[in-house]
Amino acid sequence: MSTSYLIKGATIATGEAGVDVLVSDGRIADRGRSLSAAGAVVLDADGLILLPGMVDIHTHLREPGREDAETVESGTRAAALGGYTAVHAMANSMPVADTAGVVEQVHALGRRAGWVDVRPVGAVTVGLAGERLAELGAMAESRARVRVFSDDGICVSDPVLMRRALEYVKAFDGVVAQHAQEPRLTEGAQMNEGAVSAVLGLAGWPAVAEESIIARDVLLAQHVGSRLHVCHVSTAGSVDIIRWAKQRGVKVTAEVTPHHLLLTDELVRSWDPVYKVNPPLRTNDDVTALREALADGTIDVVGTDHAPHPSEHKECEWAQAAMGMTGLETALSVVQHSMIETGLMDWSRFADATSILPARIGRVETQGRPLEVGEMANLTLVDPAARWTVDPHKMATKGRNSPFAGLELPGAVVATFFAGHPTVLEGRLNTPHPDAQGE
Repeated sequence: MSTSYLIKGATIATGEAGVDVLVSDGRIADRGRSLSAAGAVVLDADGLILLPGMVDIHTHLREPGREDAETVESGTRAAALGGYTAVHAMANSMPVADTAGVVEQVHALGRRAGWVDVRPVGAVTVGLAGERLAELGAMAESRARVRVFSDDGICVSDPVLMRRALEYVKAFDGVVAQHAQEPRLTEGAQMNEGAVSAVLGLAGWPAVAEESIIARDVLLAQHVGSRLHVCHVSTAGSVDIIRWAKQRGVKVTAEVTPHHLLLTDELVRSWDPVYKVNPPLRTNDDVTALREALADGTIDVVGTDHAPHPSEHKECEWAQAAMGMTGLETALSVVQHSMIETGLMDWSRFADATSILPARIGRVETQGRPLEVGEMANLTLVDPAARWTVDPHKMATKGRNSPFAGLELPGAVVATFFAGHPTVLEGRLNTPHPDAQGE
């Protein structure tokens, strides 16, 4: 018989305080006030916020093939510590997740680890080469039940191929998640094109390279009546295009990363490759536009784009450094810092952007659910008053490439419940789900 847990006196995302929630047999067994349950482990949640478990729409777990950077085990431990109960694992592994066999392998690794629900993202094109469609239908029908497809890291730049992908996924209510980057406009680019790149003498990455692809793709999505998701939006112009598309009824959703909500290209003046990322850090005006767009729902969700790298791939000269930043263990705190503490967002909108809407976009039925009796107990318990200093060497991820190292941030995950089991308790890893198993 599994252990029951009674969460006492929590505040939920709507602001209702003093809520008790009983977790038993994987589900929310009761909710109310002054609850008691014989034999249950009691968690004092006075002053804490209880949220639906966080869902990341954009995670790089690197396995198979790049286990020196991350594994499903290490990445999902990091996810649990960050308050996540589900992650979507991007396809740019080695081999690429472009067949039913590879996505089933990633799915099985996630089940065996048991820290979070791992949902593989299937590649749009074979080998991410942008030449022909991958086995979209086979991946959708596999045990992994793939519903999100992306060549993330590489843009599906061929408009005919992108149209075909959008048409294909309609058959099983899938979504194409586009990495918007016109390759001909970014050849050799090293950072955002602007005043800082001119001073540093680095090849610039113009905003229009992102915006032109988004403009094209929302029109394609409108034409075929399919679902489009825009990965890691980074410019004010992109926000304008997405807002226009939504006003026209296009089925488009979008994400923003925590680092694009906080950091700007001014940091590149340090020449520290930890700030090298794709898409690049933009200007303060872009950051302001992204924050406002997330607040008003033009940008639907926060996606971490967690991208761990071995130290030798980041601790080198700028031109040779890999692009990417870690994010799973800092996302909640960065969003609290940049959105909630600035008054742009409340905890209800936070729950929408980090749990409810990512689950809907990825068609993950058991995640992002309301905190009601009978629902699967995927939960995150947060101490909003906590303060902590980011130390990459104390993180569960293998990647040490956090751009927030040394920064004091608010908010800390106290507990994470995955399918009713506490993977994190008192801010520390507990145990994986007891039903974790390979397939």
